[in-house]
Amino acid sequence: MASKKFFNFKENRPWAQNLQIVMQIGLTMAGSIIFCMFVGRLIDGWLGTGGIFTIIFILFGIIGGAIVVYRQIMEVLEPDSDKDKENNDRRE
Repeated sequence: MASKKFFNFKENRPWAQNLQIVMQIGLTMAGSIIFCMFVGRLIDGWLGTGGIFTIIFILFGIIGGAIVVYRQIMEVLEPDSDKDKENNDRRE
């Protein structure tokens, strides 16, 4: 008796790859912001300041996460012809 697969990757490959990219972007942004927030809280606790470093580091996390997300998006949107050109140069 053949069991029905929950998710057929071969049929839904483009959809699954797009979902992977969206999840990667979201986790990258959230991870960088949360990491920087904890670093800011640590510095605030160490210096006894009232949250100024938390705010500064959250802004750093937003900016840094946006830069990384931009690079990830540009890598996905990069035309395949550049990659083919690099492979042809290596073969010669």
